[in-house]
Amino acid sequence: MQDDRLTLESRLSSGLADEFFSSLSAGELLFYAAEALALGLPDVAARWSPDPLVKAAAFLRMGQPQEALEALRDAENARVAVLRARAAWQLQHPEALPLAETARRLARQEGDAGAIIASAALLGELHLTEPRVALRTLAEGLKVAEVIGAEADAYLLAVLAHAQNRAGGTDKAQKTARKALARSPDRSPARAVALLALNRPADAREVAAAGKLGGLWLIPVTPALRQ
Repeated sequence: MQDDRLTLESRLSSGLADEFFSSLSAGELLFYAAEALALGLPDVAARWSPDPLVKAAAFLRMGQPQEALEALRDAENARVAVLRARAAWQLQHPEALPLAETARRLARQEGDAGAIIASAALLGELHLTEPRVALRTLAEGLKVAEVIGAEADAYLLAVLAHAQNRAGGTDKAQKTARKALARSPDRSPARAVALLALNRPADAREVAAAGKLGGLWLIPVTPALRQ
């Protein structure tokens, strides 16, 4: 399976992505566009995915929140609510926090563990200026992962490391950041944010460039980048 993914990554990164995707069936498009996003190729996923959630997530990776919102126009569920809340956050909309809280409430109602974890990570970001609040929020995502028997989400761990550092737990933050880095896919937001928590900004920028990540992913955890 790993060899298959490496072959796919090589093919999609070689400039032959459009040729590859144009030959796929509808079902194959769904699968391979999602794989492209997982491999850190959001531009390919945004261009080819017929799934509005994958397309929106890809646009958000690239820091294009308006395009993400357009992709989600006709979809409704907890995962959509999380993506809309992140789009609002990227747009610096004043409703970002209540939208994220609504997304978490919907995720709880639907029993969607993935959406609960994603909303907890987003709310953790939103509360980083209040690290104790962020820690409590992120703890729910950790608890959900534990309940379903899954590893803690790499992105949530990366945000947690920043919250721990801001709360004064430097050693704990470094340990959490290393764990996030070990679990994070190449070219992913989780990897870039974990590297920033490890005080490796040059490496974080390299990951962001390779994964076509919009600078909006790094601004909340790097005050210097606000300038």
